[in-house]
Amino acid sequence: MELQVESTPGLHGDIEPRAFLLGSRRVDVIDILDRWLALEHSYFKVAASDGATYILRYAGASREWQMKLYKAPEQP
Repeated sequence: MELQVESTPGLHGDIEPRAFLLGSRRVDVIDILDRWLALEHSYFKVAASDGATYILRYAGASREWQMKLYKAPEQP
């Protein structure tokens, strides 16, 4: 799924997601839990403002973001 993502440069100048749109709903990135950086793609495991966890992939050459995984919030 392609995404519209707001991003900023991170500590080392690499792009990091800050928020993204799911349809018309804005979801803020609360924390980057993990990241995998490679030449062609960067992956970010993020905790989001909706309580869910996502893995987002950024393709540097095409500047496209995709959602690769969605994990619903924990239910009590």
